[in-house]
Amino acid sequence: MLPRITLLATGGTIASQETSEGLVPLTSAEGIMAFMPSLRERADIRTRDVFMLDSSNIQPEEWQQLAQAVKAHEADADGIVITHGTDTMAYTASALSFMLLGLRIPVVLTGSQLPLRHPYSDAPGNLREAFAMAASSRPGVYIAFHHKVIHGTRAVKMRTLGFDAFDSINAPPVGTFDADGLHLLGEVKPERHSIADPLAIDARVFLLKMMPGTDPEIFDHIQRAGYRGLVLEAFGLGGLHYIRRNLIEKLHALSLSGVITLVTTQCLYEKADFTIYEVGRGFVEQNIYGAHDMTTEAAVTKLMWALGDIENRRKLLTRCLSHEIFTVSE
Repeated sequence: MLPRITLLATGGTIASQETSEGLVPLTSAEGIMAFMPSLRERADIRTRDVFMLDSSNIQPEEWQQLAQAVKAHEADADGIVITHGTDTMAYTASALSFMLLGLRIPVVLTGSQLPLRHPYSDAPGNLREAFAMAASSRPGVYIAFHHKVIHGTRAVKMRTLGFDAFDSINAPPVGTFDADGLHLLGEVKPERHSIADPLAIDARVFLLKMMPGTDPEIFDHIQRAGYRGLVLEAFGLGGLHYIRRNLIEKLHALSLSGVITLVTTQCLYEKADFTIYEVGRGFVEQNIYGAHDMTTEAAVTKLMWALGDIENRRKLLTRCLSHEIFTVSE
């Protein structure tokens, strides 16, 4: 009996065709299947077009729409493949990881650096690998791209042109592909979380990257603009300058106003720990949390998700829910 796989199409480069205005996503889910009929030899495939967008236009509202589509098909599918543009795929995969906690099937995002119909496209290989992972029976949200399978909360786009577009940050890939097919690495503990209204999110989160000389007034602007959360990419382990321009004082005031801050590091690898240096210890207080070894994409989407029900989810900000924190016991 063939595995039942549902293909959800959202647009992106994989679905793009050349027009007088440049590349535009036009190829539907059925159009993808018509180009890749061999996929039906290994799976019983159903298709659905959720929306048709360049991924730069996929935002929190689309994450909710996509999560609802997954929920609608979860009961009658053994796995789900989502085709998506690469530019914001890591954000979508991370957001879905939190919004779909307790998922019982694999949900696998993929796409391509070149359109499906391009003669040198990487799309056919990525699609075959995504369908293989979707048939693996390993629950969770993943990205399958260029011979790797990555946890949705661990993927970061690293290259704009290279086919090896995504890396798994601070954690090994879930699986790899070679001539023998898919090799899953290790065991993944099933996620067991009971979350009321898991699709609820609040997009009022600002991402701020520190640089030497950052004006402390930026924190006043964030507060006045109505943001409820801040992801702060600090220096190194989590440092901020306080000589001449006292960022710590303003961050303290932002905290007192009720804005919740997740502090991460500008370093791509390893963790943030602002208890190490004097410049970081100054802001260990209520409403300010360390993001530890989360990617920026995971920190942003987790904070949006937490703000969707902050009374019940605040305590989950520093707990590992979907492989986003690997140096803390899951």
